[in-house]
Amino acid sequence: MLATFAIFLREGIEASMIVSVIMAYLKKTGQQSGVRAVQLGMAAAIGTALGVGIIIYETIHAYAGTRTQAIIETFSYAVAVISLTYMTFWMTKHSKDIPKALTNKVVEAQQQRKGSGNIALFVVTFQAIARESLEAMVFTLAIVLANGTGGPEIGAALGVAAALVFAISVYRFGKRINLSLAFRALGAALIIFSAALIVDMIENLQYLGWIKVLSKPLWNTNAYLNESSNIGDIAHTLLGYAAKPTPLELIAYGFYLIVAVATFIHLTKRKPTKRLSS
Repeated sequence: MLATFAIFLREGIEASMIVSVIMAYLKKTGQQSGVRAVQLGMAAAIGTALGVGIIIYETIHAYAGTRTQAIIETFSYAVAVISLTYMTFWMTKHSKDIPKALTNKVVEAQQQRKGSGNIALFVVTFQAIARESLEAMVFTLAIVLANGTGGPEIGAALGVAAALVFAISVYRFGKRINLSLAFRALGAALIIFSAALIVDMIENLQYLGWIKVLSKPLWNTNAYLNESSNIGDIAHTLLGYAAKPTPLELIAYGFYLIVAVATFIHLTKRKPTKRLSS
């Protein structure tokens, strides 16, 4: 639940920031008629993400217990880790540049579609929100497939609710809220969650026989903390705990954390870029 809460909170904050920037632009330029196009773009993006998620989930369960299921799950873990890691780094580096860059995209889209301003608003909103929605769907799907953790829908709902509260707070108090700090905190949590998924990915690769080296378990701590218990499940989901870890799982977990944390710290110490390339 905590993992899905964090991902939906992060993506919800980013999505609300995108919508806020576009709405502010419409208000400033007197294009109130474009609000409907923005709303439709949001709805279409969220609907698309849900549709893709349902199709993938049902496809995987159609092959329940088979080798095909393990293969699809493995690729799901890889996509989730890559996409979330990349977007965490990207957001850490460019969070302060997004409002200006997004406004420029809206202006550019409208200039290219003269006489079709609302279509341009729909397209820009759809693209931006679809990216956030698909990220949330992919990562949540990977967590559910890896752990079957109870309450992912509760975590998602709480994350969305918290994001809405955050968005309202930003709207009412504006500069009093440090968006960069919020994204850094959530980004750090998501890096740890991603490392946990790497353990599941390596486990599947060894189960499939695609990787045969360093595949013998080093120890078994099920007697002390069973991976199937509630606490063990939470530890596995959030921290990557494995009762019977193989050397390769530990190496991959440690290597990812070292590289990801070092990169994350480096990006947080850099001065914000003056220009954001599209």
